[in-house]
Amino acid sequence: MASDPRHNDEWRVEVKLEADEHGQSLGDRLRTLRLDDEARERLGGSVIVTRDGSQMFLYAWHEQSAREAESVLRDLLEEDRLSGEVALKRWHPVEEAWRDASEPLPETVDQAQIEQLRHERAEAEEALLTGDYDWQVVVELNSLHDTVEFARLLEQRGLPVKRRWRYLLVGALTEEDAIGLGQEIEADAPEGSQIGVRANPDDIPHPVFVQFGSLKPGVMRDLGI
Repeated sequence: MASDPRHNDEWRVEVKLEADEHGQSLGDRLRTLRLDDEARERLGGSVIVTRDGSQMFLYAWHEQSAREAESVLRDLLEEDRLSGEVALKRWHPVEEAWRDASEPLPETVDQAQIEQLRHERAEAEEALLTGDYDWQVVVELNSLHDTVEFARLLEQRGLPVKRRWRYLLVGALTEEDAIGLGQEIEADAPEGSQIGVRANPDDIPHPVFVQFGSLKPGVMRDLGI
């Protein structure tokens, strides 16, 4: 029996509650907390309700449930005389982002590739602006002199390099990019250098460093990253 295609979608309703210029009064804050409970009661177990400060998120298992949640939230805001922005969003797995529900998901291989390219381009632009990459090639060299010289060489190639004493951190967008970059760096690094890859420690609580010589396809996934 074919699976319900609705199970492949992820939906959520976003509610950004507005406060006046002096901030919410105690009464308003209590009412917004009650809003969570009222939403849970009226929607039952079909929707998960969470809060992050002045924002509420309602996660639904398919579009019909999400639109019902959107309607319930608008009614509750009106009943409690609260101001807020309500938006219906759908998860785009290729771009890995919540987008407006009116934006269609890619339906063909070509459309998926275009969305993937757009996602990669956006990630690359963000990384260039912030200097933060999801993955890093870590190079440990034998001397400070070798480290400075090798960092200069990598920078001349246009690679994003950070130096920490005798260590170089070279940014990469994906695990595959990091492994490929590590192979290139290993071929040119001074003799005796130690090279590995890791997920950016700013992105995960317990990053795992794997020496490059120990890598095999999928090793980072094997380690639970």
